[in-house]
Amino acid sequence: MKKITDVENLKGKYVLVRSSLNIPLHEGKIRNAFRLERALPTLRYLHEAGARTIILGHLGRKPEESLKPVFDALEKRLPVHWGGVVTGEEFLARKELLADGEILMAENLRQDEREKENDAEFVEYLASLGDIYVNDAFAVAHREHASTFGLAQKLPAYAGLTMEEEVTELSKAFTPEHPSLFLLGGAKFETKMPLVEKYLEVYDQVFIAGALMNDIFKAKGYEVGKSLVSDISLQGAPLLDNPKLLLPIDVVVDGPAGKQTKTPDQVLPEEKIMDIGPLTVDMLVTYIEKAKTILWNGPFGAYEIGYIESTETTAKHVAHSDAFSVIGGGDTVAAIEKLELNDEFGFVSIAGGAMLAFLEHGSTSVIDVLGKE
Repeated sequence: MKKITDVENLKGKYVLVRSSLNIPLHEGKIRNAFRLERALPTLRYLHEAGARTIILGHLGRKPEESLKPVFDALEKRLPVHWGGVVTGEEFLARKELLADGEILMAENLRQDEREKENDAEFVEYLASLGDIYVNDAFAVAHREHASTFGLAQKLPAYAGLTMEEEVTELSKAFTPEHPSLFLLGGAKFETKMPLVEKYLEVYDQVFIAGALMNDIFKAKGYEVGKSLVSDISLQGAPLLDNPKLLLPIDVVVDGPAGKQTKTPDQVLPEEKIMDIGPLTVDMLVTYIEKAKTILWNGPFGAYEIGYIESTETTAKHVAHSDAFSVIGGGDTVAAIEKLELNDEFGFVSIAGGAMLAFLEHGSTSVIDVLGKE
């Protein structure tokens, strides 16, 4: 990739930076500043180089959500000004007032539906605001949107410091030191099947949890009750008999009788699998202690509604292991943030879906465009 650090003179140049600002909020306050902290190195670099920086980003899934709380937090770390809606007169007026080294932040780009559509007219408008484009938003490196993909084709385009670090560190997972262990949680087997098949070839063990394990249990003929499953069937899939595949040996269910821990073959039609059980975590620990490389994406249970024990216990063991560990996925990162274990892992990615896309394909179209002249 072409890197922004390769550009010799940035002083006075208008630089559009796509940052990862999709940060969890609670009652208008930042709940987890991990992505914000990871956005700082590139912004500080541009500030010190005298660039006139414009920050572009998005927040949440609802168009009405505002980046203002993120700006309020960023303002305590850097000299940054609020510009409001990127197409507004106020934004354009504030942009003209930018001095060398100053930073202007735009409102949530997804308030404009043309952002996600990679609309040509919107791309042209954004491109008119700057001289140089920097993509530092690895978390959306799998989304061909106006600010991630279209802009990179209109302006001289470079990778930011965090984008460069993400690609460098995640690439280490392609050639693991053995014994190697891949831990995969989350849902949607229809999108993750090629990834699982690829890493069953590369890694010594691949452990499947989350809703993904329900698909495998169902294919093996187990009752999964009201558990979340994918739209595809894995019946007859070769991976089911792969000796490298590790599955939970006990699960936590919820149903009419309340929460219980059972073996997978004891689940009842009226129950829902919510997490892996303590015996499974104990089993995992034996592999974690031996591993030289650990790759992990996605929580093991319904983390967002309180099924956190297995994920957090595993995180502690991985953190204290001697393995080189690469961790990603929103709730997985939330767990290690909560436990204050960030510095105990080899690398913690800001991405979830983009990390999986990169691990599967070795790149993404958004990253590829940063390498073109």
